[in-house]
Amino acid sequence: MPQPDNLGSFFAENKTLIKEYLETRLEIYRLQSLRLFARSAGYFAWILLSLFLAFLFLLFGGMMTAFWFSEQFHSYFKGFGLVTLMILVVFVLLAIFRKVLFVNPVIHSVIQKSKEEEEDNAQS
Repeated sequence: MPQPDNLGSFFAENKTLIKEYLETRLEIYRLQSLRLFARSAGYFAWILLSLFLAFLFLLFGGMMTAFWFSEQFHSYFKGFGLVTLMILVVFVLLAIFRKVLFVNPVIHSVIQKSKEEEEDNAQS
């Protein structure tokens, strides 16, 4: 292959190779974004199902506890009131410690996942 005289003649001679390279890179980025979307959708579905099951667990566990307290105090008002107060205290504590319990671990998890993905991409 003869040496090209300038950059323009180099691009003219290798136009198809450059076009194929750019199309391949574009396809790689598309597939990587598709993989990221698929994983995110899977995690989202898992989170929704987990939240629904946790809601059912709390609902029936709270009712069971409320009925037990009602029997102990001989008053539905006192039993259900005590359970409502307990749930309110838990909610307030979760609201106060939301950064420590939820926000920071999620941020660290996302950063860790992105680092793992970058390492996987670098290895392949």
